[in-house]
Order: sequence, then C-alpha cells, then structure tokens
Amino acid sequence: MFYCESMAFSIFMMIQWNPYTYLNGLEKMGIRMDLDAVRKILKVLGNPERDYPSILIAGTNGKGSVAAMTASILSAGGFSVGLYTSPHLIEIRERIRIGNVMIPERDFWETTRDVDRHLTEPLTYFEFMTVLAFHYFRQRKIDVAVVEVGMGGRLDATHVVDPSVAVISHIALDHQEFLGKRIKDIAGEKSAIIPERGICITGVRQLPARQVIVDTCRERESALLSIGGEIQVSRHREGTFSYRSPAHAYPHLRCGLVGAHQQVNAALAVASVEAMAVKGFTVGEEAIREGLRTVSWEGRLEVLQKAPVLLLDGAHNPAGIGSLCRALRNNFSFRRHIVVFGVLRDKHYPDMVRRLSVFQPLMILTQPPSERSMPPAELLPVTRGFLQRAEIIQSPVDALKYAFSLAGEDDLICVTGSLYLVGEIKKTFPSMGTMIAAEGK
Repeated sequence: MFYCESMAFSIFMMIQWNPYTYLNGLEKMGIRMDLDAVRKILKVLGNPERDYPSILIAGTNGKGSVAAMTASILSAGGFSVGLYTSPHLIEIRERIRIGNVMIPERDFWETTRDVDRHLTEPLTYFEFMTVLAFHYFRQRKIDVAVVEVGMGGRLDATHVVDPSVAVISHIALDHQEFLGKRIKDIAGEKSAIIPERGICITGVRQLPARQVIVDTCRERESALLSIGGEIQVSRHREGTFSYRSPAHAYPHLRCGLVGAHQQVNAALAVASVEAMAVKGFTVGEEAIREGLRTVSWEGRLEVLQKAPVLLLDGAHNPAGIGSLCRALRNNFSFRRHIVVFGVLRDKHYPDMVRRLSVFQPLMILTQPPSERSMPPAELLPVTRGFLQRAEIIQSPVDALKYAFSLAGEDDLICVTGSLYLVGEIKKTFPSMGTMIAAEGK
C-alpha cells in the first residue's frame, strides 16, 4: 500500500511541478545582499528559525568543516541536529541534513512546494534554500541547528537567525567585490554575526581582523574565546592533538579530516559545543571523541583511491591552497605530483598557481562547470609564469583520464581550485574509475 501511495505521489509531483527545475530558475536572480525578502517569508511561515537554538559559523575558509564537526559531535551526544551548508558537490539535497542524512526526496519536494506557495516576492537561489532549511528543521523538530554562512555575514541570508554561539573560523581576501578590499573590511562583515551578550569563538590570528572581532565583542558585551588564547591546541607526532579551554582539557583527540588546519577547525567545533552547555546541550568526552573521529566532509582532502593517489580538495582561494600544500607536504608521500586545476574567474588565481608551483607539478588546466569559470586558455599564460609544464584539456573528466594515463602507482593526482570542479569529478568518478581499471591504468 505504501509503495503505491509513494509511486502515486512521485508521478503526481513530477507531472505538476519539479523543484529542481524551479530552483535552477532562481539562479538568474544572482546574489542579493539584503535580508528583507528572507525576513518577510520567514514571518509568513511563522519564523521557524526561532523554534530552536542555532550555532552560526562564518569564515573565508574552514567554516564548512567546522559546521560538519560541530554537528557530528552534537549528534554523537544524542541530539537531533539540523545542518545547513553550502555549496553542494553533487546533489542539492546535500545542503540540508538531519544528523548525517540528507533531506529525503519526498520531503524535499513537499517542503520546497510549501515554501513556494507562501512566497510574496521572488527569492534568490541561496535565499530560498536557507528558508527551506529553516522550515524543514522546524517540521522535523530538531534540537539545535548548525548553520554555515554563505558569504560574509552581515547581509547573508543565514544572518536572520539569532545565534546562541557565533563562530568565525578564518579570514582572508575573497569575494572582495561584495565584502570589501581590505582584511579589516571583510572582518567587519563577518563580525556582524556576533550576537548581543552572546558567545563568539574564533580562529582568526591576523591583528587587523582580530581587532575588529575584539571590538565588536566589546560593543555587544559578548564573550570571546580564541585559538591561541583561551583555547590551546597542541599537535602530536602520531596525528592526534590535545585541546584545552577554561572549561575542559581533552588529550590526544583524533580528527577524521586530514590536515593540521582541520585540527584547528576541530578545536573550534569542540569550543562551540562547550559553549552550548549553557543552553542545556551537555556533551561528554566520549561523544566529543566519537564525533571528531567519525566525521566526514567530502571534497576536502578527500582520497578517492590509492596507487596512484587521487586526492580531491575544494581549495578555491590562496589561503585554501596554502593549507592544501601544507597537507601535501606533511600528510602525503609521492614520487610525482600531477594537478588537475580549474578556477572561477573572480578568484586570485595567480597566487593560487604560485603556491602550487612549489612542488613543480605537471598542471592540467580544465574548466569547472560554472558560468563564472576561467577559460583554461586565459589561465595558461599565468600558469607558465610559474611552472615548466602546463597543458589544457577543456573537459574535467578528460583531464582526469589524461592524468591517470600519465601517473604511476607512486604518484599523486590532485584535483583542486574549485568546489564545482571537485563536484564534477566526484559525480563521474565511480563510472570513470571502472573504465580506467578496465583499461589497465
């Protein structure tokens, strides 16, 4: 009986309306730096974002990883956790999760249709997805939401929440056309998420940016906990790290995500969970260890295969590439390095290529599936200023096939420069991997 009802629902919805087509149509709205439209529709829906406490996480890099780890720890502690992140790699439903489970297909169709019926004015793609997440989280009666800011903070659609805890993971130059040309300007945009008389946790070290955060916390009478200050992280040779804060000390924690930068992100996640104790979210040491050990976050130093190693990393700005390079140096061994690289036009790609050039890899330039992507032919002259070998293969899939044709078992292939590129490779690799194996490479 259930099967028939489910089939009938699917056929009816497909005939009447398709949320994927609808959402794709919203992309033409572009980016809107304003909260009014989001506030209006949330009010019509009864302000679902107020029905549960939230942790709001901003940052140039690392915010998605911090969100994933925070949600993993709280889930291990027995709480129902709504996780909202962006962008997605393959499937739009990745953005909205309860625990580690994507919003089911049927719920996605029904909730998208429900939000659309209540609209009084058009929303952008990101605004609609944000409203959809908050509405769905209330329907599922979650205990707490972990929300990743899309871009900036002050005028980001997620900033309609009044967070119990605000996290600012990291600040670097990115999205300068929207957030300002100086680190200080960008810090001001991100610091806007700090709540009045709340708690802010940060990993920001640069003095100009950190001073903005300090000043904002002082103005808003909010407590500030910082990595390197109140929060101490000690790394150990065997790959673990120890955490110490005014509240707790946890020796030899192990993080399921690779890289020294992820240990800092893990410390931010632990501190966020500790701060939620005042809201009744007490999580024990065992859950903290389990949440960090079992966390997964695709497309960030993700190994898809070995011999040769195929590594995917969504680093899309110079600071992210810097973290990738440190991880390559400290966490991987290889004979030769092959990079499949594609980037968006609005990124600081010369500095990204310069940082990757330290390994003098063979670089295969390709084009991510985005209207904003940089054509490889325009990228080639920049690349040849830093590298001896650079080639163009337009299709990401063909670029990876070519990389495999060149790689030996002791080599490493790294796909990086854009999350759009990483998502395209993840989507096609299972079938492509079978083809490569059949060809004997």
